[in-house]
Formats: sequence, structure tokens, C-alpha cells
Amino acid sequence: MKTKIYLSIAISVVIFASCNAQKKAIGKLIVLKNTSNLELSQKAISIKRNVFGGKEVNDFPILINKTDTIPTQVNDLNGDGKWDELFLVTDFSPKEIKKLDLKWSKNTPKFPIKTSVRFGKREGKNLPVHPDTQEVLLANQVHKKLGYQKYQTDGPTWENDKVGFRHYLDGRNSKDVFGKKLPGITPEDVGINSKGAVEDNYHVMYDWGRDIFPVGNSAGLGGFAIFTDNKINRLGIIASDTLNNIEKTTFKIVSEGPVNSVLSYHYQNWEASGNKYQAQETTSIWPGMYGYKNTVSLNGLKGNETLLIALSNLNNKNPLQVINAGDFVCFIQHDKLTYERQWILGTAIIIPKNVYKGYIEAPKTGQLTDSFLIKLSVKNNKEVSYYPIAGWELSADKNFKDSAYFTTYVTTLAKQLSVKIKVEVN
Repeated sequence: MKTKIYLSIAISVVIFASCNAQKKAIGKLIVLKNTSNLELSQKAISIKRNVFGGKEVNDFPILINKTDTIPTQVNDLNGDGKWDELFLVTDFSPKEIKKLDLKWSKNTPKFPIKTSVRFGKREGKNLPVHPDTQEVLLANQVHKKLGYQKYQTDGPTWENDKVGFRHYLDGRNSKDVFGKKLPGITPEDVGINSKGAVEDNYHVMYDWGRDIFPVGNSAGLGGFAIFTDNKINRLGIIASDTLNNIEKTTFKIVSEGPVNSVLSYHYQNWEASGNKYQAQETTSIWPGMYGYKNTVSLNGLKGNETLLIALSNLNNKNPLQVINAGDFVCFIQHDKLTYERQWILGTAIIIPKNVYKGYIEAPKTGQLTDSFLIKLSVKNNKEVSYYPIAGWELSADKNFKDSAYFTTYVTTLAKQLSVKIKVEVN
């Protein structure tokens, strides 16, 4: 179930290194500069391979802050077997400059595992689930048509030390939430029984937590749709449908490492309002954040489409908050949003301000319901990234029970995500 292929996605960091610097011999010092007045927690940083230069880049770069080695991982962006990028997360005080010693190792160091992906499937109703790293789903292979659930937890699950999520790969393409009470990675057998069969055993409480979020016919926390010709077009179907509106869905775990896990979905010939679109979705998670990063790009756009990002409002009885923070617009809910309104859960989506075009509420019936739908402008092959967030009152941070606290958490995170870290190699 684990993969050694590492691939990262675009994250909020700008690499400042001149072409001349990239051509010089290998640097011995990595300088990271927080140019903002903000304190940054678990800030994600990507450093490209060509910034380092030299023959040593065939080895593993080690970053040392005084006497402490910073947990990192290398990512192969193009699948050629050579790493293209060094990925890390680290804290910054306001205006802090970190000077990190750069050393090289022939061996990949071991760091605490703080992110993970779990994916299992079965090839027949009476066959056991086996772990895998990829899948191809055709339009007629959806749950209702097959007559059984093919996937462990209905599709892949990804998590960090704070929270977990799952994607309904069975055609619905909804995003669900696992509440975590403990920082450790959840068991690999969640969603299967002792005989290896698919079983919904995650809607009961365990020491680690449970699935807490009702989805219904919404697209969950961060699913998406297209609005065109005055019609909302869901990516995929609902549970009662037997034929997908996507000709072929290709899924792959492209990274699973100590500080970053990445999942990729390609949706081929998604039929919406008589048009066929190609969609790429990349999901990334790193430690410390009660959420994940989702990146979407579309091709085949005619020019009159709007991308819709879904925020399920099932069980929500409180007003939606829409707050500007940094480079983003934050959509925030806080209520007993869990099953049977048993626990308090805050949910949010952090949307880039430069593509935000307002929002609508989904209809009460149809293929996509029970949601706020956030409208974004979109262009062919232009990536849009956003951040779904979930804060449960039983998580490590018990303060999420308080609405004002959750709102502050989300808006502060948005401001931190807006900060660009300056990276130099000396």
C-alpha cells in the first residue's frame, strides 16, 4: 500500500535564486526567510532540484538547523526516477531567517511518519480486499451497477497528524471527514473486516476516532462541479445511479511520505451540459494543518463555465461566515455538523481571492444538494488551489468546540498560507 514514488504539488512558496546561482557549485547553506510579520506554524516549503546543482544531487539532501535535522522528503515530479524537489514543513517566528546546513547522504533518512494514504480494492464480491496504489474506473463500473462496494472506505483515505479525509471513488467523488483523537496514523484495516471483506466499521467510535461527517447527495467538504448553461453539473453521480457521467477515472497515489502525501485523479470525458471536459485533481496533505490542499484544472472549457467548490451544509443551523483573510476568502461553518448532530464540528473552505466570484446554495433536490457552492472563475489548463478545513471538538485541539476560536483558526491559517518564503542557496 505504500509507494516509493514521490510527487509534490504546487505550494505557497517562491524560490528566489538567480540563474547564475543555480549554475554554481553546490551550496553549503540553505537560507529560509519569513519576510512577513506573522508567526508561521508548519509552513510547507518546496525547493527545486536545480537550485542545488552539483553532482551530489543524486544523493539525499539533509537540512540541519543547529543540531536538529529537519524532517524532509524528496519528490519525483516527472516520474523519471530522479528527485526534482525537496519538501519540508517548519515553523517561523515573525521575520525569522533560518540558516540551515546542507549535507548529503547516500541513504534516505528515517523521519516520524505524519502523513499517510490508505487504498484497498477487491476484484469481485467474494474476493478479499488487497492494497493498491492506483485504479482505473470506467463509467459502468460504479457501485450500484456492480452490486457491491469495490473499495475499502468507498475509496482512498488520506490523513496527517491532525485529521483524516476520504474520497468516494465509486463514482460519487464526494469528500468525507475522519475525526482523529490521536496523532498517530490510523489502522490499515479501517473499512475491512477480519475476512478481508469491505465493511462499514468506521461509523463507530474507536480510540483513534471515527467517520464523523454526513455527506448525503452533497459533494462533501471540497468536491467540485461545473456551472454552465444555467445548470449545476456534478462531477460524477449519486449512489442510486448506474452509469457515471465520467467515461474513465484514473486514480493514483503519487506520494506517501513522512511530511507529504499526494493523490491524483484524472477524469476523462466528463459529460456536462452536452460538453465533454477533461479534469485533473491533485490532493495534498502535510502535518500540522486541520485540512488539505486541493488543486483542480479543467480542459475543454467553452468560456461560459464557472467552477463550483462544494461545502456541505448538512445539519448546519447557524449562519455561514464569509471572511477575507490575506490572499483568500474563508467560508466558515460551525455547528453540530456531525452524524445525528452528536458533536460540534467546524468546517471551512479557504478560497483564493483572485478567482472568487460569489456563491450560491444548492437546490434541495437533484444530483447535488445540501451545499454552499462557491463560484470561481476558471480557464483552460489553469490550476486553482483551495483548502478544505475540519476542526472537531474531540480532536487534539478541544478549543474547536468554540465558534470564535474556530473562526480565528481558519482566518489565521489563511493569512499564513498567503506568506511566501524566500529561499536562497549560499
